[in-house]
Amino acid sequence: MKRIFLILVILLLSTPLCYCQNTSTTSTTHEYVDLGLSVNWATCNVGAYKPEEYGDYYAWGETITKDYYDWIYYKFEAGDGSASDLLFNKYVSLSNYSNGVIDGKMVLDPEDDVAHIKWGGSWRMPTKAELEELCDSCTWNWTTLNGVNGYMVTGKKPGYEDHSIFLPAAGCIWYDRNGYEGKCAYYYSSSLSTEEQEANWCLWFIDPDAQRFWKMAVSPDRLKRAVGQCVRPVCPKRNWKSLFRKTY
Repeated sequence: MKRIFLILVILLLSTPLCYCQNTSTTSTTHEYVDLGLSVNWATCNVGAYKPEEYGDYYAWGETITKDYYDWIYYKFEAGDGSASDLLFNKYVSLSNYSNGVIDGKMVLDPEDDVAHIKWGGSWRMPTKAELEELCDSCTWNWTTLNGVNGYMVTGKKPGYEDHSIFLPAAGCIWYDRNGYEGKCAYYYSSSLSTEEQEANWCLWFIDPDAQRFWKMAVSPDRLKRAVGQCVRPVCPKRNWKSLFRKTY
């Protein structure tokens, strides 16, 4: 019995930790990096195959790409599509944004989380708190990777100083135009703003040469949830203690 247990331990410990397994039928694996934070961060955006690729753009809570990003085509918009009179049929906690239904939802359900839908398994969009942790607990350096502008984000904790992810300056899409690629980027969180329910919390950054005293921020008021933005997934860290927890 002890021998079998030791074999299992060896197999578990020899399993690579640089992948988070997708449980969909495609059996696709996606690489992640442990930056010494509360979650692991994917090396690529949803829809990308390399760190420097922009990937796909999505409105908040939507799981398909579109040719046109506007309120009138937004999945949860329940009014006339006018930016001056926005009403929603999901993710509403304030009556002035409601079409009659207030569900109080402030975080995306799994079925509306494009990272979870596209990658499966335990992959999901980061929360507001996880984006803030990425900003506050990592070193950010504006650089170019294979000709693409963006930030190299590196862990600060001892033992993680050589662990990095690259976030390309992918811009965003409003209507059918992306006028900001290579200059700035907006990355969705799964968290909705409590004050402005047409706005989600997102990570945004800009070329520091364009704005020298500002680098990156997590903010709810930069873009609204109908805008096409990129998504960088996260997955939880493995709980090794649970693997060896006694069940008797």
